[in-house]
Amino acid sequence: MPNSYIAETFTMKKKRLTLSFAAALVALSLVAQTDSTLFMRQLCALEGVSQVKPLETTRFKEKYVLKMEQQVDWKTASKGTFGERIIVGMKGADKPTVIVTEGYFADYGLRPEYEEELSALFDANVVLCEYRYFAESVPQPTNWDYMTVDNSLADYHHVRQVLGKLFTGKWISTGISKGGQTTMFYRATYPDDVDVSVSYVAPLNRAVEDGRHEKFLAKQVGTKAERKAIKAAMQELMKRKGELMPLFHDYCTKHNFHFYLPEEDIYDYCVLEYPFALWQWGTPVSTIPSSDADNQTWFNNFIEVAGPDYFIYPNKYMPFDVQASRELGYYGYSLKPIKKWTSLKSTKGYLKQIMLPDSLRGYDFDPTLYERTVRFLQQSDPTHIFIYGEIDPWSASGVCTWLDCKKKQNMRVYVQPRGSHKARINNMPDNMRREIMDRLTKWLK
Repeated sequence: MPNSYIAETFTMKKKRLTLSFAAALVALSLVAQTDSTLFMRQLCALEGVSQVKPLETTRFKEKYVLKMEQQVDWKTASKGTFGERIIVGMKGADKPTVIVTEGYFADYGLRPEYEEELSALFDANVVLCEYRYFAESVPQPTNWDYMTVDNSLADYHHVRQVLGKLFTGKWISTGISKGGQTTMFYRATYPDDVDVSVSYVAPLNRAVEDGRHEKFLAKQVGTKAERKAIKAAMQELMKRKGELMPLFHDYCTKHNFHFYLPEEDIYDYCVLEYPFALWQWGTPVSTIPSSDADNQTWFNNFIEVAGPDYFIYPNKYMPFDVQASRELGYYGYSLKPIKKWTSLKSTKGYLKQIMLPDSLRGYDFDPTLYERTVRFLQQSDPTHIFIYGEIDPWSASGVCTWLDCKKKQNMRVYVQPRGSHKARINNMPDNMRREIMDRLTKWLK
């Protein structure tokens, strides 16, 4: 039998199979449309929205995860597009909508019990937006030149425009930490996109190593006795380095940790990170072991407070590190408490040395974002609430250190006494919580 006949017959059979498969897909699609809700069909009909999938929820009437097409570079459409992961929780089209300007991943929003604090307080819809270049929202190919704050803000603006066709009530932007920064930048750049903004524990750094955090940790945070105890703990960890390094090495090996610097240097950086991490998460100073505790007790505490996983590569937080070195800034370390015991000569430039590969160390810091945000907050009066924790080191570079709201009608800053990076509306002192709620309720009428 001629080879050409065999090929033709095979091709005809393949076409029939393809047509049958296509018919089956159409049938499944019709079933899905029949089973889907009106809201899901509305989501699917939005321009640029794809991969709409229902999620289990105990908090919303309906909840979905989807992809929204975004431009890689909002200045140049020819650079292509990517899909940003969005999680939508629906309570009612005319109810308020909380747009979460997440600074990192959106995975947590997939949990059935997920609900943002403001959504619970005001019975609001939620639109949780994963930040570009994180998790499932990474452009391919990945050109880091377009990992900028302005591009991310344009992403959020586009989400607001598209989903604003379905959610017709008032809009609230909010975020925590880097997400809180993003809320701040978003309001300053697109002031009319939302009716209300709430930034939780949001720093506004003025340099890659801002400089205010070291002073805060050395002279301002907590009590003098607490600061003395933490300094003593750092020195105890350095004195015991020879005995703890084998445990440190085994721990890193067991977890398959890799670093850009030698393990001995990473150990010292973990000691430098110890006070920042302890205060950030509100770990009681009383948990620091006594000077006569055994090595295992000290090591366990060390790992729990400031483990080496913070400095590993590959690091899932690397997109943030790129932004920190370019626009967001970060904090520095003071060698003074451990100078007698460390072999480190300087920590200047540590962010790039420890967190970034050689290929991403070439970006210089640009203070433009910091300067324009400060100018906006000083000169404007948006309906914006800032929440900080008093002992959170990030508050050292927060707007709470310089923003004067006395002459403003709207904008307010609240600092939770002895509060950490976990400061929220619901755990504020009663008088502060009532004032915040009254203000938000008024704005959302």
